[in-house]
Amino acid sequence: MGTSMDAMERLIKDHEYLTPRDAEKAGVTRFHFYQSLREHGWEQVRRGVYAPKDAWVDELYLLHLRSPQLVFSHDEAFYHYGLSEREPLLHTVTLYSGYNAHRLVADGRCKVYTVKKELLPVGRTMVRDNCGNAIPMYDLERTICDLFRSRSTIEIQDFTAVLKAYAARRDKDLNRLTAYAKLFHLENVIRQTLQLLL
Repeated sequence: MGTSMDAMERLIKDHEYLTPRDAEKAGVTRFHFYQSLREHGWEQVRRGVYAPKDAWVDELYLLHLRSPQLVFSHDEAFYHYGLSEREPLLHTVTLYSGYNAHRLVADGRCKVYTVKKELLPVGRTMVRDNCGNAIPMYDLERTICDLFRSRSTIEIQDFTAVLKAYAARRDKDLNRLTAYAKLFHLENVIRQTLQLLL
């Protein structure tokens, strides 16, 4: 029993957020996990995720913990990469087709885009959010492909502003963008549009 409680003390000391899965990996029983959370004043911040009472909640990181397979994309990536000045009202994520995203969209905080399962990891990278936690997000070129894939649902002035911001960047990788565009069958429309901007 002592080792289970010692392990739980280390978890509480070393983590901002805890899940029952974290405790299980550390060899802590569920009973000791919940008992220690109560004793240390931790509370549930999302389903299955616990944090110290009155702690600042990192929404993006919590979404990542809740659904590790999701990737932040579209508006979230536009804002992260400085392609848009407007902070997203809804968290935008991409999941594979067939994933049950009901719980993600039920609370009205997420907008979910879907792709074929084999295309989900294309361009996926880990970035630091504003709170310093590592979250999965698509790289710059995949973000531009997402812009073109969703162009019918994006305001024309937002579409143009994001494209101009991308064209002005020094770190753009047009070869990678071309490779991604082929995977998503967007090579012609991207080539024609970028020829006007570059």
